[in-house]
Amino acid sequence: MKSQRGKFKVMKPKLINGIEKNPLKIGDIEDENNYTDIYISDYNIENETARHVSFKGVFFKKVNFKNLELSSLDLTDVRFEDCDLSNVDFSGAIVHRVEFINCKLMGINLRDASLQNVSIDRCNGGFAFMRFIELKKVSIKDSSFEGSDFQDSKFNRVELENCNFRLSQMSGTSLESVDLSTCNVEGLGIRIEDVKGTIISPLQAVDFAKLLGIKIKL
Repeated sequence: MKSQRGKFKVMKPKLINGIEKNPLKIGDIEDENNYTDIYISDYNIENETARHVSFKGVFFKKVNFKNLELSSLDLTDVRFEDCDLSNVDFSGAIVHRVEFINCKLMGINLRDASLQNVSIDRCNGGFAFMRFIELKKVSIKDSSFEGSDFQDSKFNRVELENCNFRLSQMSGTSLESVDLSTCNVEGLGIRIEDVKGTIISPLQAVDFAKLLGIKIKL
């Protein structure tokens, strides 16, 4: 994994100024549908299955996604605000310049997805399935991913602040240069070789010492 030394800036979605003034609704989602420069608010999108769908320049606000399976999805310049994406299947998605703000992401499936310039802020992603995912320039703040699966993933310039990864799995994912010091990592499933170069707090050092078989006498 490449070094993550130094600060980085996550690029924000490029949305049309004032796009929220013209709310629209969308019909059935079919294979290879393209949606560009639209605002969708207070709406339910449910029971849809499609491949190679593209959302570009789209602002979703207070949208509930239910029983949605959009594999090989392209999300570029998209903002999700106060949305419910619980249990949606976005496996294999390309996610670029996307914001998730105060969203429910519980059980979301992002297996084999690629996330670049993505911000996740105040979200609940408990039990998310993110195995084989690639994160590059991703910021996750004040969010919970308790019990989630990040195994065999790639982290490159990932910022984690005040996040909950309790009982999550990260085996096979190198956390070199990743700062976990403000996060809850109680019961984190990970291998000793994966935490080489990880930044942790003194209290967390007690838990990570267990990976070495070390018993600390207090």
